[in-house]
Amino acid sequence: MRRNPLLFALLLLPAVPSVAADYRSVTEAAAVLYDAPSQKAKKLYLIRAQTPVEVVVRLDRWIKIRDAEGSLAWIEAAQLADKRTVIVTANQAELRQVDQESSAVQLQLAKWVVLEYIAPAAAGWVKVRHADGATGFVRSTQVWGL
Repeated sequence: MRRNPLLFALLLLPAVPSVAADYRSVTEAAAVLYDAPSQKAKKLYLIRAQTPVEVVVRLDRWIKIRDAEGSLAWIEAAQLADKRTVIVTANQAELRQVDQESSAVQLQLAKWVVLEYIAPAAAGWVKVRHADGATGFVRSTQVWGL
């Protein structure tokens, strides 16, 4: 049997450790997203304050981001904060008192509601805070920004 030298060489490469995604949140009430890293570039759309975004590329004062819908765009770095938020991507999510499906529901959360990220919880759960101050747990599969 003849071996493919390229495939064989690839198999010998060391495994690349996975890098955790870098999430930030928008600080401006309505930040402009561009198709290139310049204020002279085409304006794509506005993104509201507290919305979580994933950092894809950094370039001087600009950051290329991905939003919860998978869209890519550029934003000025000054318009992002280190504060972590998540956004509900399920049609409906429940804020529960503890990180268990049998726990009491504190709030019903509609799609696109932004929550402050507090910490990871039991497998499949995340601890969050709602804008009204209620703190609890949501299923990690019902939110984006983790």
